[in-house]
Amino acid sequence: MKLVENKKINEKVYIDTLDNGMQLIIIPKHETKKKYIIWATKFGSNDNHFINPKTNKEITIPDGVAHYLEHKMFEQKNGVDSLYTLMGLGLDANAYTTNDHTAYLFGGTENFYEGLDELMDYVQNPYFTDENVEKERGIIGQEIQMYDDEPGWRVYINAMKCLYKHNPITIDTAGSIESISHITKETLYDCYNTFYNPANMIMVVVGDFEPNELKKEILKRLLPVESNGKIERIYPTDTPEINKKTAEADMKVVNPVFMIGYKDLANDFSKIEKDIAIQIILNSLIGKCSETYQKMYENGMIMNELDFDYEFSDIYSHVLISGESKDYKKVYEMVKKALQENSISEEEFERSKRKILGEEIAIYNNVESIGRNYLQDAIKGINRFDFIESIENITFERVKEIKKSIFKEENCILSVVK
Repeated sequence: MKLVENKKINEKVYIDTLDNGMQLIIIPKHETKKKYIIWATKFGSNDNHFINPKTNKEITIPDGVAHYLEHKMFEQKNGVDSLYTLMGLGLDANAYTTNDHTAYLFGGTENFYEGLDELMDYVQNPYFTDENVEKERGIIGQEIQMYDDEPGWRVYINAMKCLYKHNPITIDTAGSIESISHITKETLYDCYNTFYNPANMIMVVVGDFEPNELKKEILKRLLPVESNGKIERIYPTDTPEINKKTAEADMKVVNPVFMIGYKDLANDFSKIEKDIAIQIILNSLIGKCSETYQKMYENGMIMNELDFDYEFSDIYSHVLISGESKDYKKVYEMVKKALQENSISEEEFERSKRKILGEEIAIYNNVESIGRNYLQDAIKGINRFDFIESIENITFERVKEIKKSIFKEENCILSVVK
């Protein structure tokens, strides 16, 4: 296995691409008893239009298939639910679906290899019938309705619909009641055989392991499936400009929930560089120690810190700022003014840089944080160690350039649930 080492934080990661194309990432943490594994396929809610690599046929599937498939993977032919089997072993097991991947995971201090047996068995042996697919339809329908009633999710989806016109990130991860009505066992098997091929999967394991010994144990449990090659995904062409400036929805909330978004059209910088610069900019200009935040807090406009996020992939990239406020319109104007007009001092730059570096190093104290972060970055083709070096190397001038390129009025939107 290839060793990648960061001596500044005294951490190592072992990376290998197996003969079947699966990427294996092992991060040894000998000082902890807890072990964590996360196994993902690069198949999410964005991937509803693609070319089957075996037949070369173009396929369009209903919205929500990746999430539906995640639900059905736990059910085994003998009627056993693998999630309960893992929990019965004393393991904290779960699964989730995002717009670009689906992941299956567990963590615990005991019974790791028994859990590995179960995980690698159910992920490699799907069992779909007309009856069990139909049974799940009502369960997922209730989940969709639950998300529709969640203000935080609604404000996010509406923000995506402001930022993008045709991008699949505007689709609810679980689909809609109407779209899931078209999902059949044949749909699930077609997508499983396409996207759950080892060449489209990444496994990350963190804990007290000897990497090559663990690799042997994983190879024992892998079924002999050949790589089916790269999957060609087809995405609609979106416009560079935002779709609309604002979106409002009425729901039962104590205080209005808002999300301010900036569409990132700055293509002259790397994604890692932008991620770090954006964190520095947001911390400096609207973070807890900023003058703008103090004014909003002292005037009772906000009660808690604002939440920040920078989401990106090959087909989307945006900055999100969210919170709650009865004076959301005033907050919106103050946040925009701070980001678009205010400048960052070198002192603020250095302080924010140290804060971000500290938060990055803290990730390595928790096996779940390490596993999740490494996986999510590997999905995007990034090695997490690159963040440490990039934080140290980013310059004050570079941050100012990125601020000027991203935080523009014409790229800004507001989504509100009130």
